[in-house]
Amino acid sequence: MDYRDRNINEPQYDDYGSINFIMREPEPILPVKPKKPKRKSFLGYIAVALVAALIGGLSGSYIATMKINEINSSMDRSPITAQDVNINLSDDVYFAVAVAQKSQKTVVGITTDAIQRYNTFWGPQTRSTRSMGSGFIVDPSGYIVTNAHVVGDGQYEKITVSLIDGTTEVGEVLWYDTNLDLAIVKINRTGLPTAELGDSDKLMVGEPAVAIGNPMTLDLERTVTQGIISGLNRTIQFDNGNVIEPLIQTDASINSGNSGGPLFNAKGQVIGINTAKISTAEGLGFAIPINTVKPIIQQIINNGTFKPVYVGIRGMDVETYKMLYGVELSAEHGVVIIETVKNSPAALAGLQPNDIIIFVDSKKIENMSDVQRKLYDYKNNDKAEFTILRNGEEMKITLTLKEKPEDF
Repeated sequence: MDYRDRNINEPQYDDYGSINFIMREPEPILPVKPKKPKRKSFLGYIAVALVAALIGGLSGSYIATMKINEINSSMDRSPITAQDVNINLSDDVYFAVAVAQKSQKTVVGITTDAIQRYNTFWGPQTRSTRSMGSGFIVDPSGYIVTNAHVVGDGQYEKITVSLIDGTTEVGEVLWYDTNLDLAIVKINRTGLPTAELGDSDKLMVGEPAVAIGNPMTLDLERTVTQGIISGLNRTIQFDNGNVIEPLIQTDASINSGNSGGPLFNAKGQVIGINTAKISTAEGLGFAIPINTVKPIIQQIINNGTFKPVYVGIRGMDVETYKMLYGVELSAEHGVVIIETVKNSPAALAGLQPNDIIIFVDSKKIENMSDVQRKLYDYKNNDKAEFTILRNGEEMKITLTLKEKPEDF
């Protein structure tokens, strides 16, 4: 019997839970006389097609209009401020969008006009040069952080700062340090948006990073690139021999013109100042930790200038000392004091040649750059505890730090 001949009632269950189906005899199939199909006119087909197309077009247009209205109604076209942007760190795709919305307006372009002096066969010559970089606003009254090399290491004729509203202002360099490659620029404006500063001491390798700056030209102003923190405590040497450390390494794209611009974490907080890219490699950008410049920013905003303190020593890192003099030292790290300056904080506190500085307060000391960077945390008459090794024995000596003399 063909399966189409079966007529199955509702299933019945027996006492054992089995399913029984009750089969009925098939009903006789009566012959059916086929109906003669009606012929539709060609014009009828056209009419139906036109009506269907009209209905489909109207419905599609209605749906599209409703969708656009829905999207438009969901968009907030009011100005966005840093406080209005809530960055969701669980969204690993769009966090860079929120960082850009929060922070782009704090990034500026810096154009520096300078007179370059050089010697030729015919004697000393000069020529005008122009360079371009980035910076970011750290105070509503117009204080801007950038690199020292962006402002010509302080040797400039004119500095022009470009703001997000399209206006420009003349800038003045209040402070710069070529060893740190940092500078503070001031413009005559108030009520400016400011970047939120993060804590670079808490960075972890692998966390997200966003760079914003003006690569190559101001025509590409406030370009946003995304990457991760690739490494910490890096050291690089520039063509002029200047060594900068410790640096943050990132694979966020950084190019000429990004220098001085901010490197953000996923919360939109500045954690570094972009300073260099290795031209012979891809994905190797470097930034100065923001904590290096924080005390400098605060002192300049409060006092209008920055006056560093000094210790009054000339020293050499332990590794270099071992290689140069071929001697063994009891210290694995630190700075060997070669000379103390008369009447300096070091001499007055009792530091001596051959003492090895291994800590300044809680900061581990590897070289003289570590000592110099640590001193930026202090101001005149602040006290600092130096942990030293003298003849193999550990000692603690407290120094009263003083402003560095002009001739030191």
